[in-house]
Amino acid sequence: MSIARAAAIGSLVVAIVAVAVLMFGGGGGTEYTVRMQTANQLVKGNEVKVGGLAVGEITDIKLSKDNQADIKVTINDDFAPLHQGSSVTVRQTSLPSVANRYLSLQPGPNNAPEISDGATVDVDATTNAVDLDQLFNTLDPKARKGLQGVLRGFGGWYVGQSENLQDTFKYLAPSLGNLSRVMGELARDQKTFESLVVNGAKATTAIASRRDDLAELVTNGTGFARALGQENVALGEALAGLPGVLQQGTVTFRSLRAALPALNELTDASKPQIKGLATFLRRFGNLFGTMRPTFADLRALVNQPGPRNDSVDLMRVSPALEKISRESSKNSISALKKGQDEVEFFRPYAPDISAWITHFSQVPAYYDANGHYARVLPIFNAFRYDEANNELIALAPGERVSQLTRHGTRFCPGAATQPARDGSNPSTDDGKLGPDDCNPSERPTGP
Repeated sequence: MSIARAAAIGSLVVAIVAVAVLMFGGGGGTEYTVRMQTANQLVKGNEVKVGGLAVGEITDIKLSKDNQADIKVTINDDFAPLHQGSSVTVRQTSLPSVANRYLSLQPGPNNAPEISDGATVDVDATTNAVDLDQLFNTLDPKARKGLQGVLRGFGGWYVGQSENLQDTFKYLAPSLGNLSRVMGELARDQKTFESLVVNGAKATTAIASRRDDLAELVTNGTGFARALGQENVALGEALAGLPGVLQQGTVTFRSLRAALPALNELTDASKPQIKGLATFLRRFGNLFGTMRPTFADLRALVNQPGPRNDSVDLMRVSPALEKISRESSKNSISALKKGQDEVEFFRPYAPDISAWITHFSQVPAYYDANGHYARVLPIFNAFRYDEANNELIALAPGERVSQLTRHGTRFCPGAATQPARDGSNPSTDDGKLGPDDCNPSERPTGP
């Protein structure tokens, strides 16, 4: 055997061993578990890709303890280990495809912590594919029936129109070519095209700002056309008599010429007097424009279709209501007069009462397994303030209790907090609260 033949046989053996290692060897790689809501028609052997390049494959699919899919994948050493921030998405080559699926891997940043071998990529970092059946299941029966009708309509539309469809495709290329030339001409004069776009945008914006008026115009136009259609006989008679009307109008306009010189003199004499009339009429028109919603609301308030829902119906039942409330009004007036003293007493305390009502809801707002509970914290003064030395002095337990036994003290409104610099609290209601009502010197301890 020659040396060249031995070298060739050796090279062949080495190649066979390399292929065997690649096909049957372990291949290395790092294993991860990708947890998803569903396996989504994935099968063992599906590829894992990064940017369209295969970097691994699915090795096993199991059901997790919380009834989710645990998909084991092996990632090549060139792309392992993964880093935190990696995400996995199920992809498919086309929407109606079933088994031709793969996992698209989006690796996390390299400066993020590494994901160890055998770790799990949580379900929050995974996304399932949307099947065509899932898309159709989102449609209700009415929508599916409508979609079926649309497809049948397209089918009926193209039945027997194959030749016309061929002609359409035949002339489509020249049309696209002409469109390309038109777009080229537009691009050539860039300034004019830009002006066209800008002015078109301004016109569209102006129309959009008056879309309600435009919709009303279309609605009124439709009503006008419908009314003309219903009065077609009268419209025909009017058109038949129109030539005579035009003839008579010609005679009238001929006679009007004699009055035009006098009308011109009247116009010349009126011009100095009507210089500000245009501005006045413009503002007057704007006034009516702003009053339109008010009059619409007033119309609905005064007279609205339906029983007992407008002011007309209210006026009809007012006499009966007056008879019923006459006696009760007398009693209410008498009760208000008798309670005037109490109202005058409580009026200065309105801020304190409203603050208590507002913040009382915070006390029972807490709850646990047994329901709502109130968080109550008794506060006892453990210190007294020494104004001479500007310091707090600790009190003995017996002295703390004595501060809670101030019977007979009546606090003025706003005495629950330290006096404000502007002297707004405590308040004596402009002197209406005397010494018998409250003591303004009673205030919280401290500066």
